Amino acid sequence: MTRSTHAVLAQHRILVVEDEYFIAHDIAHALGRLGAEVIGPAPSCEDALALVTAEHLDAAVLDINVRGQSVLPVAEILAARGVPFVFATGYDRGAVPVAFRSVPHWEKPFNPDHLARALPEVLPRRRR
Repeated sequence: MTRSTHAVLAQHRILVVEDEYFIAHDIAHALGRLGAEVIGPAPSCEDALALVTAEHLDAAVLDINVRGQSVLPVAEILAARGVPFVFATGYDRGAVPVAFRSVPHWEKPFNPDHLARALPEVLPRRRR
């Protein structure tokens, strides 16, 4: 039995960490259309860390550089908690530390709808 993307995302709370308003809005809107409950978007690392601490999260979409700060402390906490995430960033894969090279990487500009539809691919690692 196959599940539609909407059914998969409808069961998940997805953190969005992005400081560019229109990109954050587009990602959140694309995820919401597919049924996800969007947490954030968090426009700063401080906001993201607060949400990671306060919220139950099933996955996250992270920009690597948020307001001039590295999002890697957020990524490290998510990884330690077993929360899958993807990078959605203007940086190429070479900017990703070796420890996170296996994390799916979406380089800007990208279509937020394509990202949202691909996100379920990272979820089974945590859900099963």
